[in-house]
Amino acid sequence: MEIGVFIPIGNNGWLLSENAPQYKPTFELCKEVTQKAEQYGFDFALSMIKLRGFGGKTEFWDYNLESFTLMAGLAAVTSKIKLFGTAATLVMPPAIVARMATTIDSISNGRFGINLVTGWQRPEYSQMGLWPGDEYFADRYAYLTEYTTVLKELLTSGQSDLKGKYFQMDDCRMKPVPQGDVKVICAGSSNAGLAFSAKFADYSFCFGVGVNTPKAFASTNERLLSATEKTGRDVRSFVLTMVLAEETTEAAFAKWEHYKAGADEEAIKWLGLQSAADTKSGGDTNVRHMANPVSAVNINMGTLIGSYAEVAAMLDEMSEVPGTGGVMLTFDDFVGGIEKFGKYVQPLMKSRQHVKPMLEAAE
Repeated sequence: MEIGVFIPIGNNGWLLSENAPQYKPTFELCKEVTQKAEQYGFDFALSMIKLRGFGGKTEFWDYNLESFTLMAGLAAVTSKIKLFGTAATLVMPPAIVARMATTIDSISNGRFGINLVTGWQRPEYSQMGLWPGDEYFADRYAYLTEYTTVLKELLTSGQSDLKGKYFQMDDCRMKPVPQGDVKVICAGSSNAGLAFSAKFADYSFCFGVGVNTPKAFASTNERLLSATEKTGRDVRSFVLTMVLAEETTEAAFAKWEHYKAGADEEAIKWLGLQSAADTKSGGDTNVRHMANPVSAVNINMGTLIGSYAEVAAMLDEMSEVPGTGGVMLTFDDFVGGIEKFGKYVQPLMKSRQHVKPMLEAAE
């Protein structure tokens, strides 16, 4: 099973809590996190793109770096780990994204991939006068299909002449093409999103579900596998998962309860309002899950809490779910969290035993 880290490109990571670690995103922080992940044999690091935060007392995600330029910098200071930047496809033309991806591919010697997002939070784009209208909620995967067709044509052949509804290419050319195979990821969990991933993506991001319920995401994997049966492609899921691992179960849960007690209700309310603004999509989208008020303090991602051995065992359970390619981890304290994971959790994982010889050789 692959292990990746969702690096803290936005302030405070993934916890909407006054009691959680409070920090701003910087290149130095993201560099330290990514280099530590590489040191401990992680397979990839990914940064999101967020153009407007949720506000609240913690100003959650109000501070954000830009994904592609950040990953270009990280490409120059790493040597093995795969790097994924996120393209906000509504405001980043595919020909420009293809050229930026080719540049980072050159910097990284073939280690770059692209995460494609359609855009679900209207104020991110309306604040710039670039929101196409709420009908986009229903049409976004038709738009993304044309977008990705252009992108892949440029990345592979260096030429696109697509004449579609959303894009009219006029013998668009790009040289050079990347030396590496630029993998594509999409995070859509709706039926439309999974159908898109089954046709175009190499990986599909999946939200974990609940606290210490490691296999609860299996139904999403089943839908992905059903979609890939129609396309004949092998597309695996990367499960977004928060890890709170400590020496003892009690210490880990004490942290979790402390974070929940400090929930930033104002920021959580904003998240709910943005989810409700989409009246065109069905109830199976990621944002519906994220905005569920049951445990929105961590945007409702699946969370593994416990001792090092308990967390390792739950991650191994996740690896057994058909269709799972890996997990993308978040932490409360990213630097300390990766250190604990690398030293104490990963060595106990049966699904990561192949990493142990590499780490020993590096030492």
